[in-house]
Formats: sequence, structure tokens, C-alpha cells
Amino acid sequence: MYKRMTFTAAALVMGFTLLVAVIAVHMKHGGYAQAALRQSSRTITAAHAEGTIYDRNFVRLVNAETAHYAVVQPTPEALAQLLPHMECPQEVIAGIRSHAPFACRVDTDKFDSPDIITVTAPLRRSPHQLAQHVIGYTLDGEGVAGLEADYDRILRAETDTAAVTFSVDALGNVLQGIPAQISPITEKNGSIVTTLDARIQRICEESMAQVKKGAVVVMDVQTGDILAMASFPTYSPDNLAAALEDENCPLINRCLYSYSVGSIFKLMTAAATYTQGLTRYAAECTGKTEISGQLFHCHARKGHGMVDMHQAMTVSCNTYFIQLSEYLRPDILRTTAQNFGFGTQIHLTRSLVSAGGNLPTAQELELPAEKANFCFGQGVLTASPLQICQMTCGIANDGEMPVARLISGYSLDGETLENAKPPMYAKAIARNAAYYLQGLMIAAVNENEESNAVPEHVFAAAKTSTAQTGRYDENDVEYCHAWITGYFPIDAPEYAVTVLVEDGGFGNDAAAPVFREIVDEIAVP
Repeated sequence: MYKRMTFTAAALVMGFTLLVAVIAVHMKHGGYAQAALRQSSRTITAAHAEGTIYDRNFVRLVNAETAHYAVVQPTPEALAQLLPHMECPQEVIAGIRSHAPFACRVDTDKFDSPDIITVTAPLRRSPHQLAQHVIGYTLDGEGVAGLEADYDRILRAETDTAAVTFSVDALGNVLQGIPAQISPITEKNGSIVTTLDARIQRICEESMAQVKKGAVVVMDVQTGDILAMASFPTYSPDNLAAALEDENCPLINRCLYSYSVGSIFKLMTAAATYTQGLTRYAAECTGKTEISGQLFHCHARKGHGMVDMHQAMTVSCNTYFIQLSEYLRPDILRTTAQNFGFGTQIHLTRSLVSAGGNLPTAQELELPAEKANFCFGQGVLTASPLQICQMTCGIANDGEMPVARLISGYSLDGETLENAKPPMYAKAIARNAAYYLQGLMIAAVNENEESNAVPEHVFAAAKTSTAQTGRYDENDVEYCHAWITGYFPIDAPEYAVTVLVEDGGFGNDAAAPVFREIVDEIAVP
């Protein structure tokens, strides 16, 4: 009996020794050692950061403001200091229940408690985000619209977090007396540099603040750089449901959407007229005229009398251009419009693409009435504000039309531009023809006593439109889009500005005052 008990005890000891040996081997070679090491510390992630989107001067369009985040050990003293400054009570409640360190956003970094550690991280967007339709937005850390989506892989290539690491015991309790390790935001993701100018973008958004629906585009005449692109109404990414239900469709980027054009297209008719050598053509405006059995009216129902091209452009006489259409070749009209980008999409990024609009076919322009409509910008013709602004650059830049662009390049340090490319140009019209169009635009503003587009601080050239839509309100009044496009200064053009007020009525009443304000604000820094 005694021998049997001794043998059993020896067997148990040997078995236990073998088990310990096996566990030791597994701990050494099976990852238990690493697990034990991990259990000796606990890391709390407080915030994260993504790559920045800059304007042309490296002004931040996102990540422009910072926020404070606290990593808290839930001691009574720490919680007493924390409570007046927390921004999300749910985070604090969850942290208290866990009895472990937690992170929350706070409105200050001034805490006396050693159990509160604060870190700073950039806010992705500001409460009044500039260029919302261009920037787009993210959802769950992924870009889903605008530049945020198009450059998602660059802006969020790496995980960039602000974190605090504590030493803990085997039960996960923070070890006192051992300083926590703080890992700050390093801004190591790539950044995008746009052509936008934050100052000009803000001017445009403030000048259009009272407009219910519309768009503004400002471009550099010589390079085609888009300096501002603002669409109205805007929207908040924090309330997309409201934007989807809004009948004014705030999610649409109206800068890239096509609309009826109206009288600003008379500039293209004038260009075709120059090509055919008909610039001396004159006609009598009686307020109406007939083409192939179809009656057309001028906006001045009593007529303008005998007018030439210069006078017709100044007073925007429809009848003149309708009668002129009988002498213009359809192929030259259409080719002129094509050379200025009508009917062609403008690709800025993968998702930011300007609609090509609708350009009548050569067969359609063989119809006299359709050609007449075309010559004063009506009928089936449509174009986007971006297309119109690019056209204006082509006129102001002496016939060399720069291709619109939105992205300047990339940056790794927020100071140096990488992958910059030179501007691209399309030959839109001969230099002398461009001079001719410039003169007409100068006259349309500065020789028109009723013009509301004349700036106070600089000389500008422009043309307005009141584009018919074929839609009517309950009082049988037709909705019209109010347009103006122009450039300044006239002696050495730098900026092209296009304003659209959707369903705004007369161009001189609704769009011209906005143009004037924007031009004056840009001209006087």
C-alpha cells in the first residue's frame, strides 16, 4: 500500500513537471511570451488624422482647426475636473463603467489632475467648411464624395493616431509611478494641393450667401486654374438626410451642371461673324422678326432701331442676332462653339466632371429656326458655369484657351509642391478675333448705362444673360436663369468670373450685382 502511494505521488510530480515544461516551451515558441508582454501595457487611441487638402497657397481647406482629446484614468479627482469640459457624455459614461482608462473629446487642455493626459488632433472639417461641394466628405473614415473620395488612398494611406500607452499589471490595472507614453499625431499621410484660393473662395461664398440656387466659378485667365468654385445651396455632411429631402437639391454641384445659356452665347455668334467677315452687318430691330414662319421677339418689345454688332452686344438685342443668323454658316457656328469647349466634358478629377452640355448637331443647325435660336443662346443649347468660365478665359487670353484644372499636385510636408504640371491650352480663336470679342465685352458693361455689373475699383469686361427655360410658375411667368460672365482687369486680364443664379430672372438684376461685388472684393485685398 505504501509503495503504491509513493509510486502515484511520483507519477503526479513527474506529470506536473512535464506539463510545466510543455507550457514553458509553448510560451517560448507559441507566442505566449509576446502575449504576456502585450498584457503589460494598454494603449488608448485618442484621435486620428488624415492627409490635408490645401489651397494653392498651402492654406488648409481641411484640418484647419484643432481639437483637444483627453485620455483619463477614471479616478474621482479626474472625473470631477473632466465633467465640465467634456463634449460627449456617452464616451465618459462608457469609460466610467469600464473602470479603465478611456478617451474623450474636451474643450480645453488645461487640467491639473495627473490622471488626465491631453493630446491635440486636427479637425477634419470646420463648422463653416469652404468649398464643400469640391471637398466632399468622409463616412466611417473613408472618402465617399468629392476630393475626399477621389484621393482617399493618398489622404488615408497610413494610420496616423494620437495615443497614450499605460503600463498595467496582470489584471490590467494601471501601474502607478510609471509615466505614460504619449504618441502624437505626425501628419505622415500625403496631402493634395488644389488650385483654389481660400480668400477668393470665401469672397464668392459670402457674395452669393443670399442666393437660393446658383453657382460661381473664378479662374486664372492665363493658366486655367480654378480659384473658386461655389455651388448653392450648400449642405452639411452631418445631416445628409436633410440634404436628400431638400427640394433645392443641395448635393448637386451646380458649377458642373448644364443649363440654358442665353445671351452670353452671342459672343460665340460674334466670333463666327468675325470668321466670315460680316462684322459690319447692321439690322433694324423692331422688337420682333420672323424666320421660316416662326416669330421671335426681342426683350425690348418696342425694338432698338438700327443697330450694328457693337450696339447689339451692348444692349443685348436678340433681333439683331436672329436676323444675322440667316447669313452665318452652320458649320462655322458649330465649330466655333466646339473650339471654345461647348459640348465637351471637363474632367477635373475622377468624380468632379463638368457636364458637356448639349450642342446642336450640324443637321439641327441646318434648320433656320434652330440656327436662329442658337445664335442668341436659346433652343437646345446648354452648358455649365465651368464651361462658360473656361470660354471667358479663352477670350481674355487672346484666343489661347487654358484647360480648366483643379489639382496643382501633391505635398508630403505641407510646404513643397510635388508632381506639378504646366497648364494646357486649346487654340480657340485667332488673336485678332479675340481682340474683337474683348472689345464687345468691354462695351457691354462700360457703355451700357443700365449695367449693374460695373465695379468700383477696377475696369471689367462682361456679358449678361437672361436664359429662358420653358418652365413657368403658377402665375404663368417663365423661369429664367440669370447669368453673367466676364474678366478683369481689362488691360491685363487675370481673373475670369462666371455667376449663375438659377431661376433668378434677369441677368442684369440678379447676377450682375454679385459679379460686381466679387470683382471689387478680389481687386482690393
